[in-house]
Amino acid sequence: MNVLISGAGIAGPALGWFLAKKTGSRVTIVEKSDSLLAQGQNIDIQGSARKVIEAMGLTDQIRRQNTTEKGTQFIDAKGKPFAPFPLKRGTSGSFTSEFEILRGDLASILHKSTKDLPNVNYLFGTTIRQVVSNGKDKVEVELSDGNVQEYDLLVAADGQWSKVRKQCFPAESVGVVDKGMCVAYWTTPRVPSDNDWWNVYIGLQSRVITTRPDPYGTIRAMMSYMPNGDAEQQEWTNASRSDKRTQVEVLRKVFGDAGWESQRLLDSIDQASDFYFQLIQQIKMTKWSNSRVVCLGDAAYAPTPLTGMGTSLAITGAYVLAGELSKLKDGENPTKALEAFENAFRPFVEDTQKIPSFVPAIAHPGTAWKRWLLYAFVSSLSKTAAIVTATPWLSKKLKVSDETKDDDFPLPVYPSFENNTNKP
Repeated sequence: MNVLISGAGIAGPALGWFLAKKTGSRVTIVEKSDSLLAQGQNIDIQGSARKVIEAMGLTDQIRRQNTTEKGTQFIDAKGKPFAPFPLKRGTSGSFTSEFEILRGDLASILHKSTKDLPNVNYLFGTTIRQVVSNGKDKVEVELSDGNVQEYDLLVAADGQWSKVRKQCFPAESVGVVDKGMCVAYWTTPRVPSDNDWWNVYIGLQSRVITTRPDPYGTIRAMMSYMPNGDAEQQEWTNASRSDKRTQVEVLRKVFGDAGWESQRLLDSIDQASDFYFQLIQQIKMTKWSNSRVVCLGDAAYAPTPLTGMGTSLAITGAYVLAGELSKLKDGENPTKALEAFENAFRPFVEDTQKIPSFVPAIAHPGTAWKRWLLYAFVSSLSKTAAIVTATPWLSKKLKVSDETKDDDFPLPVYPSFENNTNKP
């Protein structure tokens, strides 16, 4: 099978690995950037995605490039921690995972694991200008360099706002669910007062500031906000579609008096080359495939950072899609495999995308008494977690061991994948 994948982030290279190594497919991966993007914030790998990574033989590499985060701690306006959740390997008693890694580092690992495979070809600085036809026998595309090529399958793994999806699927088939939250991320210089924890400061007026360590001697900053009222929501929506200067202006206006390290972090934005501003929105498609084109990862089912599952869904989805394609006979139309992929994986995706109605508002208190309630809750939770994780028997009974989370989605068994010692 000759496959074209748009996007060299997480989902695309993961799919390419399985298609190339397990099915013998020829894989071309196009990426609009001239090289891999180094930026990206902390992500983690959860549940069955860990088994997929293990099957790829990449677990040790990911552990070596861990972000060094020691755990999560909620802090007050003076930076004093009052609710720590230290990382303890093998348990889930912390918001920090032992599989924390920067997105750019994971993308690099996946790229290195595929770039030298004889049947994988990367084309950087290249996009799909036009999907010329998507027919019964082939899908024909025109690349940005003018070349027109035919493929058996086109995979849109080019992110939440996929250009390929826009060309191949009607607008009414793509739902965008706004969660009423805006986030800005960037890298800032480390100062002596910084530490190796995920520090979470809950400000008043629906403002949250966090800092996290990375393995490069810098700090990853985040500011999140829930706009109040239609006018403010429109202002932040407009900013998300504008330039960096406009985005920084709205951040300064809202976070200038937020407290803790707000001013220091805001002052560092101008020098940050990786500044990223986004609205927190989910993607929900009525169908993930159309003839010989299929969406994967955020292009099909962006769950938002609120679920903590975007990366894991991309990796596990790549495994399932490759597995279903592996069952095709030579020359067989992939439509059957694409439908089987969606039937197998969609229920888990839809369950993952279910976010309680009080999220993210509960973490963005607008008043002092709401923040006091939140502080009391996380403080109590911290003490309970400390007791549970320190008691192995209790931890097992309450199912807080990481081992109990590895089968959130039972991985299907594919015969062509079994001829490898690193099978999941």
